[in-house]
Amino acid sequence: MTLPKTPSFRLDGKRALVAGASSGIGLACAVALAEAEAHVVVAARSVNKLANLVSDLQAAGFSAEAVALDVSDVGLIDAEVAKHGPFDVLVNSAGMGLPASALDTTEDRFDAVSDINIKGAYFLTRAVARGLIEAGKPGSLINISSQMGHVGGIDRTVYAATKHAVEGFTKSMAIEWGAKGIRVNTICPTFILTPLTQVTFDNPERAAWIKEKIKLGRVGEVEDIMGGVVYLASEASSLVTGTALMIDGGWTAE
Repeated sequence: MTLPKTPSFRLDGKRALVAGASSGIGLACAVALAEAEAHVVVAARSVNKLANLVSDLQAAGFSAEAVALDVSDVGLIDAEVAKHGPFDVLVNSAGMGLPASALDTTEDRFDAVSDINIKGAYFLTRAVARGLIEAGKPGSLINISSQMGHVGGIDRTVYAATKHAVEGFTKSMAIEWGAKGIRVNTICPTFILTPLTQVTFDNPERAAWIKEKIKLGRVGEVEDIMGGVVYLASEASSLVTGTALMIDGGWTAE
């Protein structure tokens, strides 16, 4: 009998772009890909934080560099991706929350969240795909979405709307680029304890609501995302595209 062989989770020789890598989930994803031996290009608006991250990654023996990138600037996205690519892997973790009730949401807050979560994610994914297509290469493009891309939530009207949009364009891009070997998926975390979500956890009522909804009985940590991103980036998920990897502790199971 010839036994099947588990596909590799390693990323040797791959170039990975991680946007929103200066903290939280993005930083954890950058570390995970570096541990899998990818050369990681970390991108964010905070250049100082990126410099510290690159220094720490290199000190740990990993291959990394930094690029200053504002994902709300489409022209800058196209220029920087063309300059530093093509990228075999994209992790788009740049995001914004700004929790508010539907009645209290201002136009400025709506635009600020939409510009990062929808517009930035869309055009960054497109830019990396374009580079792969021009180079005739396959690739794995991963958008960090949210459980709120599948359900609604208190004070999350705009955020949920943007993440539902990410789920939609991810599926459509997966259909368009599948024949070229480009896979497009999302990771959908529950509430992960990061600087972005700290304001929510500081609210006792909201914290209780979160813990009640997560069936595993604990809030998420950034480490909970790291295995999933390596899986989707690697050949271990070579038949996975147009789908959402739920890392939500069972929130959406009901």
